[in-house]
Amino acid sequence: MQVRAYEPHDFKALHKLDQACFPPGIAYTNTMLRYFLKLPSAECLLAEDGREIAGFIMSSVNAPLAHIVTLDVAEAHRRGGVGSTLLNAMENKIGAQGVHTILLETAVDNQAAVAFWQRHGYRIEGVMKRYYLGRTDAYEMRKLLPLPRKQ
Repeated sequence: MQVRAYEPHDFKALHKLDQACFPPGIAYTNTMLRYFLKLPSAECLLAEDGREIAGFIMSSVNAPLAHIVTLDVAEAHRRGGVGSTLLNAMENKIGAQGVHTILLETAVDNQAAVAFWQRHGYRIEGVMKRYYLGRTDAYEMRKLLPLPRKQ
């Protein structure tokens, strides 16, 4: 599994993967995904298995804060460490940019996602009522990254 930075030619594959990972209305439209990827604060990393994109993670960085916009892993690659690999790579990358706090949202009824984030040190900070499609609540989750050691 190789992790690399997003390149514009990856867009179609990322959009297709996002559509497969989330239901209509929650999955990003073509326009919204392009919007997030073109933000000056955007960071996007992909995991490739050969020539196939196994997953991607996208965040928006405004040090000392960052927001994980999405973490998508292809169904065939779930429970194989792809999500953890991407998350660790992103945390290392944005931590080096001065990020100390990472925020994200996940649906309260997505037990697998909540467990994944908690295993990686994210804590539930609150509930955002009707966050998804005006009907499904989301947890706001937060992780504090360790401060870099002074040498």
